[in-house]
Amino acid sequence: MNDVLLIVFNSLMLGVGLAMDAFSVSVVNGIAEPDMTKGKRRRVAGTFAGFQAAMPMIGWFLVHTLVSVFSSLEGFIPWIVLILLLFLGGKMIIEGIKGDADTESEIGHGALIVQGIATSIDALSVGFTIADYNWVYALVSALIIGAVTYLLCRVALKIGRTVGMKIADKATIVGGIILCAIGIEIFVKGVFFT
Repeated sequence: MNDVLLIVFNSLMLGVGLAMDAFSVSVVNGIAEPDMTKGKRRRVAGTFAGFQAAMPMIGWFLVHTLVSVFSSLEGFIPWIVLILLLFLGGKMIIEGIKGDADTESEIGHGALIVQGIATSIDALSVGFTIADYNWVYALVSALIIGAVTYLLCRVALKIGRTVGMKIADKATIVGGIILCAIGIEIFVKGVFFT
């Protein structure tokens, strides 16, 4: 029983830590699209939660099957995140400056998938953290991480909506700058502090 409680506690803490990037990007999404429908807010939070839950399981699988391949790819993660978020953020900034930002297309399905990958790709390394779990415990851990991410992203979308209503005319530019800053922060942390 103590093992289960420890796994739940560790998964909750991992969930909070891993969800911070998704939380930040959710704030940006709320700023960029303050009139987002409830269904779309559920979809945004669900996308981030799904990726945050899937990546540790993929990492767990890779550790148990292809550990040398996974280890060689780990160094590229900060670069991938940087490129994806700079691309999305730069696109938002350019659209905001040109004045042709369409809030529905800013956070379209494709952009949301890219955001989900970019904010969760570092969760692959959690596969090392949960490598000693059997597959059931690993799955439970991943689901807890996903649930924590979902809840935090829903809160973040509300925060972003509040801010977005106040800066509606510059929301796309502000959101793009924040996305670029998140990408740079993840890159610096991944390259220089690991």
